[in-house]
Amino acid sequence: MIRLRIQVAHWPRRALVLTDTPRPDCGNCEGLGGIEHPYGDHNGEYAGSDWEPCGCWNEDRRWFLMPLPRRPRWLRRRDAGRDPWGPGGYSDEPPF
Repeated sequence: MIRLRIQVAHWPRRALVLTDTPRPDCGNCEGLGGIEHPYGDHNGEYAGSDWEPCGCWNEDRRWFLMPLPRRPRWLRRRDAGRDPWGPGGYSDEPPF
């Protein structure tokens, strides 16, 4: 049985898609959608993880619903979001 969820996708353009979710009562992956296999380097230190997807879920199963509108130009951010009172701004002194 397919368990669907609505999600926002950002590639190639923002859109709403229906995606499949892992089975929550799966005995193999315990509802995570896959099994993580950590591995180490030759010194025994952690070097990363491999991800093996579970059969209860297909991560490539998604259906496009509708594109989301782009923000109008006047609503887009114009600055980098830096603090004008912080270092490199107008002042780095307290306001009192």
